[in-house]
Amino acid sequence: MGEYTAPLDDLRFVIHELAEIGNLRELPVFEQSADDLLDAVLDESSRFAREVISPTNGIGDTVGSSAQEGTVRVPPEFTAAYSKFVEAGWQGLEFPQEIGGMGLPGALGCAATELWHSANLAFGLCPMLTAGAISSIAAHGSQELKNMFLPSMVTGEWTGTMNLTEPQAGSDLSTVRTRAVPEGNRYRIHGTKIFITWGDHEMTENVVHLVLARLPDAPAGVKGISLFLVPKYLVNDDGSIGQRNDVSVSSTEHKLGIHGSPTCVMNFGEEDGAIGYLVGDENNGLACMFTMMNHARLHVGVQGLAISDRAYQDARAYALERVQGRTLDSVDGARIVQHPDVHRMLMTMKSLIEAMRVTAAITATYLDYSHFMKDEPERSKAASRVALLTPIVKGWMTEVAQELTSLGVQIHGGNGYIEETGVAQHLRDARILTIYEGTTGIQANDLVHRKVLGDGGKAMQELLAEIDRTTLALSKQGGKLAEIGAQIEGGRDLLAEATKWLLSNGKNRLEPVYSAAFNYLMLAGTVVGAWQIGRAAEMAHRLLESGDHSPVFCRTKISTARFYVQQVLPRAHSYCRSVMSCDESTMEVPDDQL
Repeated sequence: MGEYTAPLDDLRFVIHELAEIGNLRELPVFEQSADDLLDAVLDESSRFAREVISPTNGIGDTVGSSAQEGTVRVPPEFTAAYSKFVEAGWQGLEFPQEIGGMGLPGALGCAATELWHSANLAFGLCPMLTAGAISSIAAHGSQELKNMFLPSMVTGEWTGTMNLTEPQAGSDLSTVRTRAVPEGNRYRIHGTKIFITWGDHEMTENVVHLVLARLPDAPAGVKGISLFLVPKYLVNDDGSIGQRNDVSVSSTEHKLGIHGSPTCVMNFGEEDGAIGYLVGDENNGLACMFTMMNHARLHVGVQGLAISDRAYQDARAYALERVQGRTLDSVDGARIVQHPDVHRMLMTMKSLIEAMRVTAAITATYLDYSHFMKDEPERSKAASRVALLTPIVKGWMTEVAQELTSLGVQIHGGNGYIEETGVAQHLRDARILTIYEGTTGIQANDLVHRKVLGDGGKAMQELLAEIDRTTLALSKQGGKLAEIGAQIEGGRDLLAEATKWLLSNGKNRLEPVYSAAFNYLMLAGTVVGAWQIGRAAEMAHRLLESGDHSPVFCRTKISTARFYVQQVLPRAHSYCRSVMSCDESTMEVPDDQL
């Protein structure tokens, strides 16, 4: 495994030229986010990822984490790196200054998330989940809870978790059995949660659990779920750490990948009951938890980007050095990067990574718009765009990560299949990304049912109109840019056609619609990626003409977009055809004949 190098040139290009940072600065909350500040933060987060986090990656994979004597042990190198993470104040990067954060734009937060997860995905999961817990408490918690827990969480001195899954309740949270019994202004929590990422450790003095549970008189199903804050250690009135709560870890899972990240079985209330505090209203816990989950879904998509880029960097370095075979023009041995098929694989990785990077960044900007724009209709429109793009970012980008990390192994040949080179770790680590925070099927159903059928296709039509504006701008440039625009326009039309099919069939033929959901999500992701890489090409052309950027960088950006629309975007045809030809055949074969 090679040394990690942050893709700073591309990150700067995305943040300054494509993520609409200039428009964000018109909002009072971001008016201090000058370019030099953003660059300084990006440079320092890059250095931190390379020098502090990346050296722990292989260690976490080989040493792993484990439950020992009632607590969880992680590699000491993780603890040392996390202490430096807290010292640098990274946890508060995106959070408002009024709760102790830096108040910087979400696109910069996405960039930092990418860097830290490229450096070590297992390590990066801990602050990522803490950030989601902070979001949920800040949005739904009482002022007392905010005062008690947020200061130490925003600094990273305390970490946070999400406790949803139970042995009998995986994605179907309607069957959650964990109980919450009222006791004055607090509750006693009893139950078991499984698959809890970073559920316990000793890197910090406290771990704050957000737990879904039922009150004694709660209605059945998801309408009877409440959300509770359950700390590992109780907190005294003066903010100091108190006695140990009735929370314990019985085991950690032995997993395919992310070995350094403890995945815990958590027991609440084995004795008198774990003390917890209600977050939000009774029986409204799912809505409160979705604040955390949607934050996580965006950043899990960024994890897919991050692990793909790490795999790409290793594959590119190997291909530039490895001599094997001959090309048509060579007499002596050739570096494998000179073989067309290897070049194809690297370009597939490069183009999809760049498309994902812009997609994540612009989604984060829409999220900032949805929180901070003064005009309510504009805020609402931005929120609809975020809601539409979130399942695409999570679902499509993590599915792509499976492909790209596998290509990384393929480029290494036999050397990629053995653990000594380290590239197999990327493939193993990436495999969880399509599963947690809602599988790809759940993301696809959410996209189809809630985000397209739910508003009659309005949000999707607005997105298609934005794509039209990009293709028009490209067509005006002529030449290669116009060709790129024409290809994107074709992909846009396929997405529009598939959307029309969903809307016409979603009223009375739901089974075929849900059978088509995965292919519709992949179609949407492929086309949105083309749209964003087309925006990048158009901006690169403008910078090339003005002389304000490296000519090599700009020309490469345009060539990469051409590759995407010629070699990746044609997948949209098969996805669209699969959507529109979907009928009862998917469910036709009896269960016992599968």
